[in-house]
Amino acid sequence: MKLHRLELTGFGPFRQTQVVDFDAFDDDGLFLISGRTGAGKSSILDGVSFALYGTVPRYEGGEKRLRSDHSFLTDPTEVRLEFTVRQTRWRVTRAPEYDRPAKRGGGVTTEIARAELEELVDGTWVGRAAKPRTVGEVLGDVLGVNAQQFQQVILLAQNKFSRFLLAPGEERQTLLRTLFGTKRFEQYRDDLEQRRRDAQRELSAVDARARTLLGEAERLIDEGGLADGRADGEERPVDLADRRAAADHSLQRAEYRVEQAATAQDRADAAHAAAAAAHAELVHRAQRGRDRAAARARLTELQEREPLIAADRARLERARAAATLRTPLETAERAERAHADAVAAAASAAAAWRDAGGDPGGDVRATLDALTGELARWEAALAHEADLGRAAAAVRDLERERSAVGELLTAIDQQLALIPDERAAIDEQLAAADHAASRVADVRATLAGAVDVRDAAREAATLATEVAAAESAYADAVAVAGAAGARVGELLRQRLAGYAGELAAGLVAGEPCAVCGSTEHPRPARRAGDPVTDDDLAEAERARDIAAAAEKQAAGVAHEARQRHAAVRERSGGIAPDAAAAAVAAAEAQLRAAEEAAAAAAALRDRRAELDELTAAAETERAALAERALRAGEQRAAVAADVARLEAMVAEARGGYDSVAARLAATTVQRDAARALVDADAALAERTRSRDAARADLQALIAASPFTSADDAVAALLEESALATLDATIAEHRAALIAAKQRLLELELDTAGDDVDEAQLAASATALADADAGRSAAIAAHRDAVGTAARLRGLLAQTDAAYADVAEAAEAAAIVTRLADTVAGRAPNTMKMDLETFVLAAELEEIVAAANIRLAEMSSGRYTLHHSDARAARGRASGLGIDVLDAHTGRLRPPQSLSGGETFLASLALALGLGEVVTARAGGIRLDTLFVDEGFGSLDPETLELAMRTLDELRAGGRTVGVISHVEAMKEQVPAQVLVEATPEGPSVIRQDAAVRR
Repeated sequence: MKLHRLELTGFGPFRQTQVVDFDAFDDDGLFLISGRTGAGKSSILDGVSFALYGTVPRYEGGEKRLRSDHSFLTDPTEVRLEFTVRQTRWRVTRAPEYDRPAKRGGGVTTEIARAELEELVDGTWVGRAAKPRTVGEVLGDVLGVNAQQFQQVILLAQNKFSRFLLAPGEERQTLLRTLFGTKRFEQYRDDLEQRRRDAQRELSAVDARARTLLGEAERLIDEGGLADGRADGEERPVDLADRRAAADHSLQRAEYRVEQAATAQDRADAAHAAAAAAHAELVHRAQRGRDRAAARARLTELQEREPLIAADRARLERARAAATLRTPLETAERAERAHADAVAAAASAAAAWRDAGGDPGGDVRATLDALTGELARWEAALAHEADLGRAAAAVRDLERERSAVGELLTAIDQQLALIPDERAAIDEQLAAADHAASRVADVRATLAGAVDVRDAAREAATLATEVAAAESAYADAVAVAGAAGARVGELLRQRLAGYAGELAAGLVAGEPCAVCGSTEHPRPARRAGDPVTDDDLAEAERARDIAAAAEKQAAGVAHEARQRHAAVRERSGGIAPDAAAAAVAAAEAQLRAAEEAAAAAAALRDRRAELDELTAAAETERAALAERALRAGEQRAAVAADVARLEAMVAEARGGYDSVAARLAATTVQRDAARALVDADAALAERTRSRDAARADLQALIAASPFTSADDAVAALLEESALATLDATIAEHRAALIAAKQRLLELELDTAGDDVDEAQLAASATALADADAGRSAAIAAHRDAVGTAARLRGLLAQTDAAYADVAEAAEAAAIVTRLADTVAGRAPNTMKMDLETFVLAAELEEIVAAANIRLAEMSSGRYTLHHSDARAARGRASGLGIDVLDAHTGRLRPPQSLSGGETFLASLALALGLGEVVTARAGGIRLDTLFVDEGFGSLDPETLELAMRTLDELRAGGRTVGVISHVEAMKEQVPAQVLVEATPEGPSVIRQDAAVRR
């Protein structure tokens, strides 16, 4: 995180807008915020903290005091800060709650707290959040640390400076967890704990299943009486092996029972087959005797029916003779019926003519002609009467239409009166929906940023593997290069050692030595081993150079991998992929809500437009209805005039009847009666002639037949179906009689001496039933024995498989349980430290090591911080303790025992070490800007010089450090300064351009 620019307006001691340009100190790396006591130096840090978190480090819950006491009622209060996190530049603007003049009515009103967050995109500031709560949520994701952690690692404020040094293990654990992203190790522990519980549940389940299967097998053994020699009341063996062996013995008993049951079933099958064969033979003989008796009875029955069959033959012959007279008989009968019908029709027509008012003795034909002429005249008058009814109906319809149109006009007026209220309600809903939809762009931008962070987190997880592989290769190359360099040194030492031997080999007695010039050589050196040649040394040097080149290449690859991984982690902010995905999901949910609001707003606009269209349509329809009512009134008046004219014409044609139609109907009835009477008289004459001719033809035919009269012939007639039935009965009787005689003859010859009585049959049936019962019992016993043995065999096989699963599950559960207990800090973990605390302890140990580099120099070697992994009391977090080793006493002491100046130095060293380790971590929070607020006044000049030298060294890492102090010696040592001065009028001003340069 790097700060760029801070603007303070009406904040703390500053009335008018004051600006601090942090980018101006990039070259120096170290700058001093100085000024007299009370001028407002710490208010600069208050502004940074308030802009980022809405709180200040010096007092909690005091936001209302942030407004400058020097501000007038009309002056604004506002803090604006520009900063960069993971290569993204942000600008946050906040204003606390304060009183301002009311715009109307005089007096004052409360200006509510506000906040706005913007992102620099392609040189343009784009809004991302616009409310204090929303800004806080977005900044929480962007910054990655809360206000308390920010004050421990970045903004080292007054009274907060030594908090990390003096904090208990729990608070230190919370900060380290956030900075190093070790929350996942807690998840690892929980996942392993869940796996341990699952393994234990699985072990219990498979063990219970195995015991259940064995118990089921033992229950089957008890029910089947297969127990191995246990007396009544004797307990079953407790040991599983003994129980399993007893079950095997019972299985052998069950299989022996199967063999016995199979033998018994074979014997029962043979006995049943013999009894069935004997009984079948006896039944066959008895059936033949019964068939012979039945044949005799059948022949007797047929012979007794002979007289009836002879009568049927005579009846059949008469029926066939009568069939030749069927047509004349039917013709005569039809003629008689037609004549009778004609007589009745003539009488009925005469009665109807009299009822219609006709003269029985008059000329009916003449009357018929006269009535036909009258009907022609009255039918024309009937049409006028029909028109009169339709016209009257039209008058009523037009009156109803005019009334209905009036009701529609009233209804439309009522609906139009409701439209203004409905439109106002729609406008109110539309305003609310537009307000909710206005966040679409902000939420989309938030979603885009969350997607970038999520992609970077996923890429960082992938690159972490590459970094590990590259660093491993680099370590291997370093080892190889070191070994090659050591080999060259060893050869050089061997060669130097061998030079003395080579010189001694060339010495000659009496001749001077090439080294010392002596002619005496009392103790010449001996050559040790093989000499090291130039080729050996050259080969070793080539191997060293190759290994060095490989080391350099591996170092470059590892460095590049770390840089790429660090860049990606910088973009992701160290957020885990799951957390980043959750942030994307949350942003997507917010975007859906905003888009739904936008859709609702569009729907409301459509509804409002539709309502306007309906209003216009209703007004148009109302005008049309008014025109329609006017036309209906005019048409009614015209039709009423036609009704009066038609009524006069119809009254004349109606005569003495109720209506023209009634007069026409009465005359039509009289005409129809006259016509029917004329037609009936003509039909009667024709039917009389036909009847007389049919009678004469029938009498001639009967005289030539065997019948005495027509009635005699009719009595002999039969239907065709009756004739066929009678003929079939006679033929069937003749065939049955012949067959019965032949069957009886066959049986008499075949069944002589085969008579069987009922007692023999009953005895044979009883014997067969007993054999069948014995066979069924044997089959059932064999089936039960086979089923019991099979079930017992299957249960024992399942039991063996289940106990094999128990052993496997127990082994797996033991492994998982030991690992879960170790990771959770339980036995066999003797340190009682869980995995996350172990990782954080390692990080803290590295932080302490980095801090000691600074502290050793600042304390002149007296104090050294020590990481303590001692177990804490009462279940508190262990492994995260910090002690101080005092070189003067050689003993460890708690940090709380240090003096004020010593605490300042130790806290500063620890804060710097924490910043270095966090920044060095791939994906960690990069701390590019650091503030230290006061504390230097408690140092003596020599110690102050050491502390300033330590801070000055931080510039090499690209970090900018701001120091707040009024110590005069620091003004001389730090050339880059921000001067805070109180004006004579009261408000303070910031003079950055007044920095003193040497």
